[in-house]
Amino acid sequence: LIPIQCEYYALEGLSQLLKSIELIQAHLNRGLHVSTILLTMYDGRTNLAQQVAQEVREHFPDKTLRTTVPRSVRVSEAPSYGQTVLTYDPGSSGALAYLEAARELAERGTTADRKKEDA
Repeated sequence: LIPIQCEYYALEGLSQLLKSIELIQAHLNRGLHVSTILLTMYDGRTNLAQQVAQEVREHFPDKTLRTTVPRSVRVSEAPSYGQTVLTYDPGSSGALAYLEAARELAERGTTADRKKEDA
């Protein structure tokens, strides 16, 4: 799972990370793979965030979750209180988005398990 901020440098970092993963696959762990990408710190009011999300979804359509985690003060504040956003402010937009992402991941896992059973 790769969380990626909807920012330009994060997109550059994703490219570098994928190159590192390819090297690890080739030399150390052939079974390593990227299963999921989660778009975070998304601010739909900015063109940059929309463009980054679009580019990630175009290049990794099967790996990118539908859910995006919005830019949220509550998500940023929670660690300073030694908490996750789910315990700090469970009704916040960030907490709800992480819960939805977890549901989506669980759904993907169930679908993958069914495909294995059918094979």
